[in-house]
Amino acid sequence: MDIALDGAIRVFCERGYHATSIGELTAAMRLATGSVYKAFRDKHAVFLAAFERYIAVRSEQTRSAAARGANGRERVRNVLLSYVEHSQGSEGRRGCIVVGSAVELSAVDPVMRARVTAQLKSNEGFIAGLIREGQADGSIPGHVDADDTARLMICMTQGMRVVGKARLPLDGGRLVGVAMKLLA
Repeated sequence: MDIALDGAIRVFCERGYHATSIGELTAAMRLATGSVYKAFRDKHAVFLAAFERYIAVRSEQTRSAAARGANGRERVRNVLLSYVEHSQGSEGRRGCIVVGSAVELSAVDPVMRARVTAQLKSNEGFIAGLIREGQADGSIPGHVDADDTARLMICMTQGMRVVGKARLPLDGGRLVGVAMKLLA
């Protein structure tokens, strides 16, 4: 099922929810149309399952990146660098299902609005927690407002995903350097 959902994620990220046909989904998922409808009620149910799979995979990637840091400051930097990495190349051009859902579905689909909001808040809380860890270990000054800085970093990371989708070049190292000045 994860392999099939990974195929669905690829199509939904590239084309968006409305522009994705069931035929494209069945091809990407390598399933017959009947099998897709047997496993899921409809396209929306496939999308919800794909969204949840995407969140699980990306959350693990983000947490793994953070874990490679020796202190809170390095953990924040590693998270930002992970966003840079996923915002470039073929993955960057493919796009982010969270950003796509925020833009395409949040205004018209209350279920997706709630899921997007919850995910953005979760990501923001994770970064705020890393900032607080840095304050506790002395790698980030105590005067830094963890919540406001985390909110700004979420705006930046989601913006990187948009820039990557638009195929604009990112000088990720430089951007992360500027973002890290927020923690000085």
